[in-house]
Parts: sequence; C-alpha cells; structure tokens
Amino acid sequence: MFDNVRDEVAATLEEIREAGLFKPERVIGSPQSAAVTVTGGGTPGKVLNFCANNYLGLADHPEVLAAAKDALDRWGYGMASVRFICGTQDVHKQLEDRLSAFLGQEDTILYSSCFDANGGVFETLLDERDAVISDALNHASIIDGIRLCKARRHRYANRDLADLEQQLKESQDARRRLIVTDGVFSMDGYVAPLREICDLADRYNAMVMVDDSHAVGFVGAGGRGTPELHGVMDRVDIITGTLGKALGGASGGYVAARREIVALLRQRSRPYLFSNSLAPVIAAASLKVLDLVESSNELRERLAANTALFRSKMTEAGFEILPGDHPIAPVMIGDAAKAGRLAELLLERGVYVIGFSYPVVPHGQARIRVQLSAAHTTEDVERAVAAFVDARAALGE
Repeated sequence: MFDNVRDEVAATLEEIREAGLFKPERVIGSPQSAAVTVTGGGTPGKVLNFCANNYLGLADHPEVLAAAKDALDRWGYGMASVRFICGTQDVHKQLEDRLSAFLGQEDTILYSSCFDANGGVFETLLDERDAVISDALNHASIIDGIRLCKARRHRYANRDLADLEQQLKESQDARRRLIVTDGVFSMDGYVAPLREICDLADRYNAMVMVDDSHAVGFVGAGGRGTPELHGVMDRVDIITGTLGKALGGASGGYVAARREIVALLRQRSRPYLFSNSLAPVIAAASLKVLDLVESSNELRERLAANTALFRSKMTEAGFEILPGDHPIAPVMIGDAAKAGRLAELLLERGVYVIGFSYPVVPHGQARIRVQLSAAHTTEDVERAVAAFVDARAALGE
C-alpha cells in the first residue's frame, strides 16, 4: 500500500530540503553537559552545547547520577504497568508530594511527559458547555490538548491583555472558562504577565492554567517558576511542567493543581490511565534535583550571570536578540536557509546550536535559539560570542 504514496512523501521531503527547512538530527556520544561530543552530522568532535534545556546543568550532576544508580537497585528499571493497576511505588507518591509543596499546590499527578500532561487536562475538565481561552503562541502540546476537548476555543494575541479581556467578555455564557498560557514562551523567551492574567480571571470568574516548563527550577526567587516571579502562586489553578528541562533533563511531566482537579485527572485523564508509569529511576533522581534546587541559589545565580553576559556581548557585537533576561536568547536571522547555514558554520567553530524556522516559528522569523546553562563558564560564553562573530563573517554578513 505504501508504494502508492512513496513518491509523494519523497517529494514533500525534497520540498522541505529545498526550502532550507530540513531538520537534521545530530548524534551525541557523551552525556548532556556544557560540552558534548558530536559523533555524526558533518563535524564530529567535542563542542560547546548552547541549545539544550539543561538550564541548571543538572543533566550530568554527580549527585543526581548517584541517586539514579541507587534507585535502580532499590526500585528496578520500570513498572511495566499503568498507575491504577500495579504501577505506583512509594517513590512516585514522594515525588508528587514534593512537587506539590515546591509549587505551592494542593496535589500533583505525574505523567510520562508534559506533552501528555497538557494532552490530558482539557478533555477531562471541559466539554461543549465550556470555553478555553489560549494564548496564540502557546506550546504545541497545549494546542493539541485543546483539540481533544469539545469546549469552545478562543485565542488571544500573545500576552495581549486587552485581547484576552475581549475573549473573556465574548465567552461569558460558558459554564466554565479556562485561561491557558505558557509561563515562558519557548521560541522567544518572553514571560507571560501572570499577575494581570489572574486579575482578569478574578474579574470574569475564570480559571488559570500555566505551562511552566521553561521556568520551573530557575525562575523566581526560589526557582518555583513564573507564578512565584509574579507573586501569584496561590492564584493559579493548574500548573503543568516537565522534569525534562531544568529539573534534571530526563523525561516526565506533571500537573500540579487544586486537589479536586488532580483527583478527577486520576479517574478520567486518558494519557495517565493508558500510559506506563514514570520510570522509578527518574522519580528518585528528580527528588534529588529538588533537594539541590531548594538548598542553594548558586546555580540560579550562575545561570543569570551567564545569560546577562551573553545577551550584552551579542548586542555589542551587533546581533539582534529578542529583549528579556531569560536564558532563552533568540538570535534573529530572518531567512530560514541562512539560519541553518549559520548553525552549520558555528558547529564547525565548536559551538552546537540549531537554526529554527517554519513551522516551529513563523515565516520570515528564523533564528538561532541560544540557551544558556549554569554549567557554562564565562570562557564558554565568550567563546560562543566570538564564534558567532566569525561565522557571521564567513556567511558574508
């Protein structure tokens, strides 16, 4: 049967390549860290990694690795089951309790990924009597999760409070209304105005949901994310997030929310009910990550310093970087093919980054999304800036 469509698929792939939009996958032969060893993809060797979500540098932290090794002996490799059958261990409950306390929520439920967490919320809580009001630049997992439910869909322009209020006015006949936003928008590094969003939610009797995947662990005074940053931890009804970025970089997601919401998710959320439990080794290592995050500000302070240094040096060198102070620092290029070529030139100069283009970002807004880490040294950051300057010259800019 596939023979009938093989040529069409091949033609589509060729169109992607010709447009400069093909996304090659580079192979890494070392642990995730500030520097990694690339074993394939044109320029093998050890390179500085400036495109991982390893914000706190914990992906290869010795204490996290030790906790993971101990967990293998104590808890085994995997559960081979879903939670409600025979897939719940003490370590899963411990992590849920710790996340609830850390995020200031009443309860937490673990998922195999944040994509699954976002995929399991909307269908469980909302039906055709309800309305969901979503930021236009929300993550794909939120968009797909909303598609699974029957609620009316309203969209407001990115971080546009006037448009959000208009959508709230137009949906006042709904039984339930849920405002949903990324805490930090992953392609831009922009932070959602959560205090003002919560104010509107109070005025129009709506709930608030935040996907805080690119904030938990390092944003806010205690690393508790954008609700802490904006002083609204007690006003956000649902927080989704991942264990796969700042919190160790492995995998797994969660929903931290009001007690009744989590209880209903345990009964009705399809990605939770029909997916294997989070591997116990990840749950145990994540507990150690939370110990490290709560015990010291050192990693957060180092990350902030690296971010400020990179942003200032790149601006001085004449590059266009979207404003902000988040460690997502998008270097704007515009042309997709040019962004891809610049990434290749940077890899040749020992800096691993990726060019982002459509459909990940809008047409004409291709970029190199640089991501800083606490694992980077000052020398690493300065070397990356020098590589950008040199690669730009080689590109003929």
